[in-house]
Amino acid sequence: MDQKAIVREIDYLFFFSLLLLLATLSYLYYYKHKLSKNPPLPPGPFAWPIVGNIFQMGRDLHSILANLARTHGPLMSLRLGTQLNIIASSPAAASEILKTHDRILSGRYVTHASPIINPKLNFSIGGAPECNDHWRSLRTICKADLFSAKVLESQKHIREKKVRELVSFLGSKEGEIVNLGGTVYITVTNILSNVIFSMDFLDFDGNGMGKELRKFIDEMAELMITPDLSNLYPILGALDFQGIQKKRDKLIEKFIAIWEDIIKKRQKQESAILVHGDVLDTLIKDGHTNDQINQLIMELLMAGTVSTSIVIEWAMAELMKNQNVMDKLHDELERGIGTDIVKESHLAHLPYLEACVKETLRLHPLGPLLLPHRALQTCQVMGYTVPKNSQVLVNVWAIGRDPMIWNDPLSFKPERFLDSCLDIKGNNFDYMPFGAGRKICPGQPLAIKQVRFILALLLHSFDWFLPGNMNSTELDMNDHFSLTLRKKQPLQLIPKGRK
Repeated sequence: MDQKAIVREIDYLFFFSLLLLLATLSYLYYYKHKLSKNPPLPPGPFAWPIVGNIFQMGRDLHSILANLARTHGPLMSLRLGTQLNIIASSPAAASEILKTHDRILSGRYVTHASPIINPKLNFSIGGAPECNDHWRSLRTICKADLFSAKVLESQKHIREKKVRELVSFLGSKEGEIVNLGGTVYITVTNILSNVIFSMDFLDFDGNGMGKELRKFIDEMAELMITPDLSNLYPILGALDFQGIQKKRDKLIEKFIAIWEDIIKKRQKQESAILVHGDVLDTLIKDGHTNDQINQLIMELLMAGTVSTSIVIEWAMAELMKNQNVMDKLHDELERGIGTDIVKESHLAHLPYLEACVKETLRLHPLGPLLLPHRALQTCQVMGYTVPKNSQVLVNVWAIGRDPMIWNDPLSFKPERFLDSCLDIKGNNFDYMPFGAGRKICPGQPLAIKQVRFILALLLHSFDWFLPGNMNSTELDMNDHFSLTLRKKQPLQLIPKGRK
């Protein structure tokens, strides 16, 4: 390379560095000027120009944020690229976000990889950017046609039939190693597919029209937590450097292909002969478009299948590790049910079972950071400024393990919930596994009913053993963060029928 070329390269490098420096200074000046009349941002670790705190993040985000909060406080700010994040890690901070400022902070931050909102449809339960009329109509559908006490009672026969099929299958596997989470997932999926479509999606060999459903859900979950430059630097959004948006669109096509023909067949029928009485019939009769129906069904299946099986897997793992709790639960089941098969009507008389489920959700909340909120307007929280369009997270995993709130927080002690006023309805900010406020998970009545019912039947019908000579103290209880908090190693157990 000649001398002129070298000089030219140096000039280019100097010019680029100067531009980068000016951009950084402009960005810092903008934020300082914008917030100068307001209280400061919440405290947080030093953020580098341009990249912010990206290099402090990692896979176990719930744990990383909990550790940072011990240093910087219960309301903390982080910057990832140009995106400002506010993280609450205490009941007081959560109360201000989910109650005091619930309306202002009730938006959703929608990533480019998100499947739960299509901006063209503006039709989503969990991912609507604002609590608008479309969102309110969907919540009404959820309350009236999906999760009301009357509807859940009318669907009881579906759940009881599918859970009896689960017990029958496990009876055929007596003495063999079973992947518990995977087996329960099939039952939960079939319960939901019958509620929506009046048909099974899977058999216990994993075959059926929904055989790839869990694979698609897992791939979408991984895609949604993949660091995306276009989210950190919106100016790059249209370029899709990493191909994340393209992957998202392909996955959505695969999702919809599972049930697309069923919808087309139903829509050809006259409304008067839609006699299934399921969710799909209701949506068609209400005049929703194909796109809207697909969007809602995808959300229901993503949120309602894997999540329930994960809770049951965690509960069984904790019970295997804490045999004294298992024995107490067996005693309650024998006193309350005897030799009968478990029915949903028994659940109201099994308080220790309910306490075990609550304790499982305290230690292993499904969404450790809930779904991200977005500030619709600038507001003040705990004396700090939360700017408009900030992403707001609530670390319920950290709150559930805080020694200032819970005695011996890392131990599995269901007794702490006996005679306790704490419930799952988001009324107390010490304990809110399904969130709180207007964006609380609408499906929690069904989820809790299924978890308690299936868990009761698994324990009343079978004794469970770990494979080989494994001791319960050797059971791997590490988690894996992928939107939901999964068990890192699947729970493998051996069932033996109880007399």
